[in-house]
Amino acid sequence: MKPWIRRSLAGLFAVLTLGALAGCGHHRDHAAWGASAEDQARHRAHVVDRVAARLELDEAQKDKLAVLVEKLQAQRTALAGQPDPRAQFQALVAGDKFDRAGAQALLQKAASALETRSPEVIAALGDFYDSLDARQQARVREFLQHRRGWWRRG
Repeated sequence: MKPWIRRSLAGLFAVLTLGALAGCGHHRDHAAWGASAEDQARHRAHVVDRVAARLELDEAQKDKLAVLVEKLQAQRTALAGQPDPRAQFQALVAGDKFDRAGAQALLQKAASALETRSPEVIAALGDFYDSLDARQQARVREFLQHRRGWWRRG
């Protein structure tokens, strides 16, 4: 192989390796991944303020949105169950056979949490949406219509 090709490939490999390491080293403080209660409360307040600004909410509507966000966070926490879902899954596949009973128990626990918390979330969502005027409701519908996922942002 010619020396310039070898150097070019080595340089390309080095750039790709450094890029991959830089990407793995990037840390972003997500509100739900191991965050303290204060961090979660600060994130909820940020979400409420941002949505309130976009929809031009009054104080009563903002309070209902705060209740909704709190109920959603409580449901998410209840669904999360154990702090380490990876360890739970590893326990299911630890033996030579898949632990079907353990998987069923995890599913039942998640379904139970969803069943008990969902009426509160639905009531909070209904209270918030019903408090919006027609223009604000139209903006919510427009946002939901145009939001199609991570890769298609438009």
